[in-house]
Amino acid sequence: METKRCFANRFDDYKGALLDGHSKEALVPLIVAKIEKILKKVPIATETSDCCDGGLYDGPAGVAYMLYYVSECPRFISYKESYLKLAKQIIDVYVRYVDNESDVNMRAAFLLGGAGIYAVAAMIYKAMGLADFVKPLTKFRNLWEVCAPITFLECGSDELFVGRAGYLCAALVLKQKLGIEVLSPDQIKAICQTITESGMQYAKKKRKPFPLMYSYYGTEYLGAAHGLSSILQMLLSYNEYLPAVDRELVWQSMDFLMNQEQNCNWPAELGEIIQRENELVHWCHGAPGITYLFAKAYLINKKPRYLDTCVRCGELAWQKGLLKKGPGICHGVAGSGYVFLLLYRLTGNTKYVYRAQRFAEFLFSDEFKTGSNNVESIYSLFEGLSGTVCFLVDLIQPEKAEFPLFSVFV
Repeated sequence: METKRCFANRFDDYKGALLDGHSKEALVPLIVAKIEKILKKVPIATETSDCCDGGLYDGPAGVAYMLYYVSECPRFISYKESYLKLAKQIIDVYVRYVDNESDVNMRAAFLLGGAGIYAVAAMIYKAMGLADFVKPLTKFRNLWEVCAPITFLECGSDELFVGRAGYLCAALVLKQKLGIEVLSPDQIKAICQTITESGMQYAKKKRKPFPLMYSYYGTEYLGAAHGLSSILQMLLSYNEYLPAVDRELVWQSMDFLMNQEQNCNWPAELGEIIQRENELVHWCHGAPGITYLFAKAYLINKKPRYLDTCVRCGELAWQKGLLKKGPGICHGVAGSGYVFLLLYRLTGNTKYVYRAQRFAEFLFSDEFKTGSNNVESIYSLFEGLSGTVCFLVDLIQPEKAEFPLFSVFV
C-alpha cells in the first residue's frame, strides 16, 4: 500500500550480494551527467548578487559545495581542476554579497547565511592551493561575537539553519576538512555555555519535565532542521568543552528525546501524535535526521541502546523513505539513502550499502521521474540534485560517506 508521502518500496531486501550496476566505473559517468545537468540549471552570476538567496540550503552556493565535494573524491581527479574553478566562480559572488550584508545576524547563519558561505569559500580556496583561504576563515571566526549573546535572534537563537548550533556545525566542518580548529577553546566554551543556558531558561519558563528545550518561531521542533536533535548533536560534538554539569543536562535531554519515539519515528514538534498515514520521514523532520544525534551518542559512549535506535530508524527509512518530495537530502530520496550509509559506517553491515544502492536506483526510475513532485531549486544542495550527487559520490566511497555539512565522525 502506498502512503501519501512516499512511493511503496517494492525492492527485495539484501540477500548477500550488492548490485552489479553500481560499480564505481558505472557510477562515475552517471554522476558527471548529473553535474552537467545541474550546471545548465544553476544561475551562475559573475558580478551581480541577484541570485544570492538561499545560501547553502537551496541557493547556488550549495552547488559550489557539491563541486568541491566531488573534486575531493579520487575517482574524479580528471575533473578536479574544472570543478574547483567553477565552485570558486560561484562562491566568490556569494562572498561579496555576504561581505555587504547589512543584517549582521544573517552573516552569522550557517545554512542560510554568511557563516556557511565563508566556511565553504575557505574549503574551496584551500583545495585550490590559494593562500587567500585565510581571509574567509578570519571573517568566519569574527562572527562568534554575533551569536554569543543569549537572545541574538528573536525567532530562536540556537537552531541549525541560522542559530548557534549551525555556527558550531560550520566550525566542525572546517575542522574536518581543513584540519584547523578555527575557534579558540574559550570561544567554543562560550557558545556551548550560551546554548545550554538558553535551553535551560526556555525549559524552565515553559515548565518542561527535562532540562533543555528550544523553539524556533514559537514551535518546539524536535528534528534536525530546526529542532532539539541537531542542537544536542552539536553540543555532543563539543562534549569535551562542556563542564560536567552541562554534559549531564545534554544526556538527560537526549534520553528524554529518545522516549518521544513513536513506532521508530518522532513527531515534527514536541507533544504531537504522529498520524501514521501522513507521517514525516525526512532528514528535516523525523527519524532520518534524528538518527545522526543517536549515532553521535553511540560513537561517544558505545551504549547499545543508541545504536539500536539508529537501526530502528533505518528500518523506517527502508519502508517509507522513497519520498515523493524530490531527489534531495532534506526531504527527498537521497536524504533517506544517507541513513543507510550512516548505518554502514556504524555497523560495517553491507546490507546498508545494498539498501542505499536500491534508493539510488529508484532515483533513475520512471516511477520516480513521473510521480515525484517538481522541485523549484532543482540544482540545490538540500532540495535538489546537488545533494543527490553527493549521495551518489558516497556510494563510490561508503567508508567515507557523510551527510553533507553534517558529519558525526568528527
